[in-house]
Amino acid sequence: MVIEKVTRKSMIIRPSGRSTDFLSPSFGFGCLYSCSYCYCKRHKPERLSVATNTMDILTEINSHAYFSTVEKPNQTGEYVTYDIGVNEDFALHAKYHDWKTIFSFFRDHPLAMGSFATKYVNYDLLNFNPEGKIRIRFSLMPGKWREILEPNTSLIDERLRVVPDFLDSGYEVHLNFSPVIVHDDWLIEYEFLFDLISKHCYRYNWPQDSVKAEVIFLTHNEDKHLYNLQHKLPGEELLWVPKIQETKTSQYGGENIRYEHNRKADYIKQWMELHDKINPWNQVRYVF
Repeated sequence: MVIEKVTRKSMIIRPSGRSTDFLSPSFGFGCLYSCSYCYCKRHKPERLSVATNTMDILTEINSHAYFSTVEKPNQTGEYVTYDIGVNEDFALHAKYHDWKTIFSFFRDHPLAMGSFATKYVNYDLLNFNPEGKIRIRFSLMPGKWREILEPNTSLIDERLRVVPDFLDSGYEVHLNFSPVIVHDDWLIEYEFLFDLISKHCYRYNWPQDSVKAEVIFLTHNEDKHLYNLQHKLPGEELLWVPKIQETKTSQYGGENIRYEHNRKADYIKQWMELHDKINPWNQVRYVF
């Protein structure tokens, strides 16, 4: 993997409205992991580009938080939240960034809060107290599928085990069930996952009212499907199941593959019923 140092020229801040209010300009683009379903790999299958003009990006976020006239839905009740890792795994790549400067910006900003999802447990981050102004969303899927689809990422058990450590260090922590995959015995696999979460919650006395969740069902892509086949990436039989999928144009114009909408409504219902049966305390902020 080649690390490219670049001057980030695009300073577009786009609405998100789900995990966060907005998507930040990219501090990094690409990923050192090789997850079979990764949407970022569709656009940049090789290399990681790291922005050298960190302060320019933070200046743009500051101006947006104060002066932009766009509607600012407020997910936290107090701050405008920006996703700083939408095109990378920020925790994995933190050593390539001036991450303490970035975290300090959000910690000290009166209006803005930062957030990112990750599959990597970066213990160095525990040495910084963001005072509740950084939300980490630990991505979760059944461990059986993590081994296939997310090689070399942190174990699911490890991601759960550090939840109280990050909370104690001043982070807001959410669970990111993404992507949710429908396949043979999929609800049995999720029952194992939910049971594991329950055990960690009660063993380590998680503050149940603060550890919330987001749920994102799988979106795949034909180009990524062909790339996976060409490069013999594992698990494509879990991701490419045309008999239960349909084409969907994303909000930014990309042609993707998702579960057929009538089936998906039923899948969501089944998933939520099982989740709420085992972990009713884990408030699901949104599911799609």
